[in-house]
Parts: sequence; structure tokens; C-alpha cells
Amino acid sequence: MTSERMENFCWFDFSRAEGHTSEENYQELVDWSREARGKNPNAFDSLKDWVLDDPSWSGGNLVGSWGQLANGLIGRFREQNAGFRRILQEMELPELVNPAVFPALDAFDRTLEGELPDPQLKEAVRQMLASPAAMESHSLRARIAGGKTGSYGTDAIEVTGYLNFLEDADAAVQWTLFMPGVVEEQQKGFRLERLSYRTLPAIRFLGREGEDLENPQARRELFAELDRLDQYRCGFDYDLFFMHHYGLCVDVGPWHGFWGRFFQAGAPVPEGFAYFDLVPENNGAEGPPFLSQFAFGVFSGSQEALHSRQGFDSDAMYDVTRNAILGQGVLIPYPHKYWTAEVFLQGWEQGGTGYLFSVDREAQPEK
Repeated sequence: MTSERMENFCWFDFSRAEGHTSEENYQELVDWSREARGKNPNAFDSLKDWVLDDPSWSGGNLVGSWGQLANGLIGRFREQNAGFRRILQEMELPELVNPAVFPALDAFDRTLEGELPDPQLKEAVRQMLASPAAMESHSLRARIAGGKTGSYGTDAIEVTGYLNFLEDADAAVQWTLFMPGVVEEQQKGFRLERLSYRTLPAIRFLGREGEDLENPQARRELFAELDRLDQYRCGFDYDLFFMHHYGLCVDVGPWHGFWGRFFQAGAPVPEGFAYFDLVPENNGAEGPPFLSQFAFGVFSGSQEALHSRQGFDSDAMYDVTRNAILGQGVLIPYPHKYWTAEVFLQGWEQGGTGYLFSVDREAQPEK
């Protein structure tokens, strides 16, 4: 890997944190994290292409390329993480620091060491770190980069690579630094009053989608039908607008929105209704059943402000809930287990003032 490709990444200049106050140092980290979030994803894309480029890993290029990856990139991330931890721990005003940054740094360090949930990928990283010779194998490099691989323990399927995990861990550190400030900046005309996390036992969502439900009478009849299933209540019994892409990326699977409620697992499905089962633990399947783990944001403010789309990726409640989660270093299981829901705490006729966002709080590498 050339030094030019290395410099595609946004590295923190630690001289920026010399002789400054705690407030100034923390702001330097926040400024860096915003810049890195705009730059590093493209750098990782370039890195993946390079790892899959056979000439870069053959003949006289092999040892040099391996050194640049195993000692250069990975070593530089280790040093940067250690420097961040030192600066943050030496803060004269520790209350400035978002506590979630420390678990994010710990998780990044574990990922750099190859502590991963997939045993095959973990073994591929072990081989890669142990010897340059391992990287002569294109299929092993596909495990490192992510992509299609045939002979290395699988039959030409798309795999999530080691660099995907590094990219996510890098992003998580950045999010914990700048997202809390973003969340505060975004709250104009409304407030996120509280954010909590829930894990429900296995449950079933029952509901319907369709243009006819834009008619209040049709929606009233839908919830009247669900009222007949009171004996199957699950304890989280709010009216919901449940949204997802059937476990696909947003640019692959179309958006779907269903009016309905959560019920006990196995609740009967009324004629004409759809159902989706949710379970507490991730079964690894690419799509439903979804997870019954979620963040629960409760908001105050006008309906106009809460549903504002100007300046937001989706709307105000969606963006602020998502950003608060990222700022706390909690994993959103996108795309396979990803779902969201607007919550109508006083019933659907009163307007939504709550938001649910799927999370996976158990998703951590092996220790």
C-alpha cells in the first residue's frame, strides 16, 4: 500500500492537543471525528480494492504490502487509539468526555487484534497477522477485504470482511465523540426527553400496510380488530407504525410501513393482517425474525417539529433517536435485523411522541 493510500485516512495530529485546555482538546477530537467520518469510508473502500488486487500481493510486492497492512495501518490505528485514551483520561474536566468513547476504543482494539464473532474470519485474520505468505491466497484476502470467496471455507458467497469490522469500529469511536453534539444541535422546537433500552421476550407484531390506511376510519377499524386480541397483550401495548425493508439495504429493498401493535409470541393473525416475529437474540439469519431489542426515545414538542424533514435524513424523531444511539456506542443491526417504529403513547389519533429503533446490545466480539 502506498503512503498516498495510507494518507487517504484522516489521522489525528496529536500536536493539536499539546498545551491546550481540556475544552480545547476535546473540541479538537470532536472536530477530527467529524472530518474522519467524511473521509475514512472512502479510504476503506480504496483499501479493500487494494487488498483484492492480485499484483499487489505477488512476487516482490508481497512482503511490502503485508507490512503496510499488518504493521502500518493496523499498527497506526493501535497507536492512535492509545493516544486518544491518554488524552481523554488526562482531561482536567472529565465530565466533558462522553463515557461511551472508552468501550468504543476497547472494541476497536479487540477488532484490531482479530477478536471477531465469526470463527472463519477470526482464523483468516490470525493467518494474515502471522505471515505474509498467507496473503498470497486471493480467497483469504477476500475474507480480509470482504467480497466473494470460493475456496476459503465457503462456496463463492459474499462475505463480511475484516476491513468491514475495522471500518465499523473506527466509525463507532468517531460517533461517540461528535454525535452527542449533533443530537443537541438537532433539537429545535422539540426535545428528546429520555432514551432507554428494552429487550422484550419473543413477541409478534400484527398490522397492515396500504394506502387505504391513510383514511382515519380504516385505521380506526384496524385498531378495533386488534382490540379483540387483548388476551395476547405483551406489556408493550402502544399503537405503532412499524417500518423496515425486510432485512435488506435501503437501496435494495423498498420501504414498508405497517400500522399495528406488538403481541405475545404466537398470537393469532387476523385475516388480511401481516405479522412479523421478533426474538431477543440474533440468530444470524439475513432478515426476519427481527430483534426484540430496541432503543425507546420519548419526545416532547409539536407534531410539526417532531416530523420535520428539513435537514434530516428521514425526520426529526428518526434522526435524533438514531444519532443518540450511535453517540452511546450501541450497535444498530443494519441491514438484516433493522427496523424502526413510531410510537403513539396516547393512541394513534393523538400523534406520535415516541420512537423505537432496533439495536443489538449483545453483539460483541469474543473475548
